[in-house]
Amino acid sequence: MEKYKGKKVLVVGLGKTGFALINLFNQVGCEIKVTDIKPIFDLNKQVKRLKKINPNPTMTLGEHREEDFTSADVVVYCSSVDPNLPQLKAARDQGREVYSDFAFAYANCKKPVVAVCGSYGRTTIAHMIAYTLRVDKKNVFVGGTSEEPFINYLMMPNREEMDYVVVEVSPLQLQTVPHFKPVLAVYPNLEEKTIPGRFKGPGEFLDTALKVARDLGPDDHLVVNFDKLAGNSILRNCQAQTFWYSRKSFVSMGVINEIQGTHFHDKRIHSNIHYHSEFKVTDMRIVGQNSRENMLSAITACKALKCSDESIQYCIENFPGIPHRLEFVVEKNGVKFYNDSKSETMDELKVSLEAFKEPVILIAGGKEIEGLPYDKYFGVINEKVRCLVLVGEVKESMNRILGEATQTFLVGSFDESVLLAYQKSRTGDTILLCPGNDGTDVFRDFEEKGNYYKKLIFQL
Repeated sequence: MEKYKGKKVLVVGLGKTGFALINLFNQVGCEIKVTDIKPIFDLNKQVKRLKKINPNPTMTLGEHREEDFTSADVVVYCSSVDPNLPQLKAARDQGREVYSDFAFAYANCKKPVVAVCGSYGRTTIAHMIAYTLRVDKKNVFVGGTSEEPFINYLMMPNREEMDYVVVEVSPLQLQTVPHFKPVLAVYPNLEEKTIPGRFKGPGEFLDTALKVARDLGPDDHLVVNFDKLAGNSILRNCQAQTFWYSRKSFVSMGVINEIQGTHFHDKRIHSNIHYHSEFKVTDMRIVGQNSRENMLSAITACKALKCSDESIQYCIENFPGIPHRLEFVVEKNGVKFYNDSKSETMDELKVSLEAFKEPVILIAGGKEIEGLPYDKYFGVINEKVRCLVLVGEVKESMNRILGEATQTFLVGSFDESVLLAYQKSRTGDTILLCPGNDGTDVFRDFEEKGNYYKKLIFQL
């Protein structure tokens, strides 16, 4: 990074990643200018934050001036910015260094990269892999999201001590990286969709998502979901050493001698990568079919990376989940607490409830939004909820429609909801925070709500 010291750097975009870039180039000692297409009155918080930075970056807001791009030595734009922006093209034509934030981080990363691709489940799989590697005494950076951008790796004081960099990669990010070649890539799934203004259609979206697999060589590794992607010709014919995983039994399917990988057979997880391993799953903390499928993916990747079986078994039994996404918090006097504050729609609440085998004590509610059709969720509440605790602006509306589905209580504050749920519990119960509604009636966002929930649990 020393080669950038004293250079003029333009940062395009003022989101979380934009500020991560500003902090990075400030540490290096660059002359920073920032630009964002949004007008200043939409960026009040960002501008206040910028004014606290020393030295204060120059700002161009409400427009992108071509002269800002062509006068910079280095231009770095956030992955959400269209890479075909005319001003970016002008900078390239003038011979300037132009990168997306992801491409810049990759260009300056000298450590082995593990990439988690696909359409969903990336965050959970990336963190499971990183968790296991750390248990196996490896130094790991995990990121690639707006909450933890890949660029943050370059700010780590111990980055030279890292053994692996685990990143989740979306088609949006891949669109901005000319050459991206990790040592291992994971494909749990692929969805046909598009993003207007970035992809011409689902075909281009899928083609971009598969770019990593096409570029892998014989020394690289590829981990693929057999149940969902066995028919994909690009993944089938990849030059990398390919390992498959399945929730079904390779023995029953008759493919055990044809492929290497990980599968579920006879109530255990079996893997034949490098050597045969068996893993017990009776004490997994994570719940739900998707989470267990993600665990199979992570186990396969970690076996390919030659993690010890002991480390993998430890992850199976102790990985708590991603914060605020069906996260296991603690077991208190025989009662398990889960935090799913990110599920802020009733559809998400339904999926979360179906992840549990036994009925739960559910804490739900939040901001009132008129017209939500709660009646179609009566059945799942009746089947999956032993006790319903409603809180927030929407509690009366939910109670009118769902109150008869199970034993229901309305409380005046979030603190009361946690206390009442615990009072109504008995040994073996599960208490689940899953709002099903926007949490901004009282809290700033779902993260603040989830963190406060965890704080209250440890005060019980």
